[in-house]
Amino acid sequence: MTTGLWIMWIVIALIAGAVAGYFLARWMFKNEMKKNPPVSEKMIRAMFISMGRKPSEAQIRATMKSMNSAN
Repeated sequence: MTTGLWIMWIVIALIAGAVAGYFLARWMFKNEMKKNPPVSEKMIRAMFISMGRKPSEAQIRATMKSMNSAN
């Protein structure tokens, strides 16, 4: 084989690996989001109640805002 043919095969393999890696990462991310959904206001409310506190709507919104800004 000539050098040009080797380089062509390497480039094709790199492109195919990048495309396959993109779709694999996308599939894994979707699965993870399905198993562990993002935190909702309902979950925060349940967390406050489990700690023995009755949260106000302002506290829940503030908690949601702080969690969203941390990401």
